[in-house]
Amino acid sequence: MDLRKIKTLIQLLQESELAEIEIRDGEESVRLSRASTAAAAPAVAVPAALPAPSDPAPAPEPAAPTQPEGEQVTSPMVGTFYAAPSPTSSAFVKVGDPVNAGDVLCVIEAMKTMNHIESEYSGEVAAVLVENLDPVEYGQPLFIIRT
Repeated sequence: MDLRKIKTLIQLLQESELAEIEIRDGEESVRLSRASTAAAAPAVAVPAALPAPSDPAPAPEPAAPTQPEGEQVTSPMVGTFYAAPSPTSSAFVKVGDPVNAGDVLCVIEAMKTMNHIESEYSGEVAAVLVENLDPVEYGQPLFIIRT
């Protein structure tokens, strides 16, 4: 990583109230953090070397599923997730509610347009995977419907 970029990051850390900055650029990374006293200059910590390409890293243990079984309803667009039709209304659905295919589950606002997201499945809401007003990405799981 370029020394000028590191100096700029140090300056940003000193001028802000941030306690730590970590930047990754490909295989390179830099981590800057403030010392325990406020007057001390930031310390630069370089992470341990990455394994060489010929030295395969051990495969991680598969994580136990934390989500309930069922069909995922994913976001068809990037936008802001709204669980209810208005701030004073109750949520369209909550865990345990029965739903039919075509029922509105939420609204995603994209470019000032409110898009109703409908269930593709009939069943019971097993999980709501995002919070009201969360930004969502295309393809991000929103709900799990137990059919």
